[in-house]
Amino acid sequence: MAQFHVLAVDDSVIDRMLIERLLKTSSFHGNYLVTVVDSGSKALKFLGLVEDEVRNEKVSSIATEADQVVEVNLIITDYCMPGMTGYDLLRKIKESNSLKDIPVVIMSSENVPSRINRCLEEGAEEFFLKPVQQSDVNKLKPHLLKTKVKNVGGDQTNNIGRIENNKRCYIQN
Repeated sequence: MAQFHVLAVDDSVIDRMLIERLLKTSSFHGNYLVTVVDSGSKALKFLGLVEDEVRNEKVSSIATEADQVVEVNLIITDYCMPGMTGYDLLRKIKESNSLKDIPVVIMSSENVPSRINRCLEEGAEEFFLKPVQQSDVNKLKPHLLKTKVKNVGGDQTNNIGRIENNKRCYIQN
């Protein structure tokens, strides 16, 4: 049975614990390895992306992408975090040749349509409103399966492709 590795990024310890618990009790095999970090910069470091400290040309170069050892099947990140927002983290991941195919899910306690649309347009697979619920976590299954098929089937993922219409925003009442 496959194990899925999820990287959860949130500055709130309570939200990190909630995401981890929801993933581990998910109806989807309950077979998750969850790594939690409290900031976008720690997520980049964990993923093997290191930002160049030289910013005089406003170019954010990313080094040692090939050094990534850890396989992550999905990243779920809070939008509002100090330092680097979830949107900034999403952009850096999608700009990386080695990580751009990892599905990213953004979550936020604020229902701001322009923010939601911007994240989805930039490549987020889903946008969940907090508090994240078990039904939200269950919606991650197709995204996780895409990464497993890609890793197992090599280039056969062209048949699966990325279905832009499949991106959704889930609003909790």
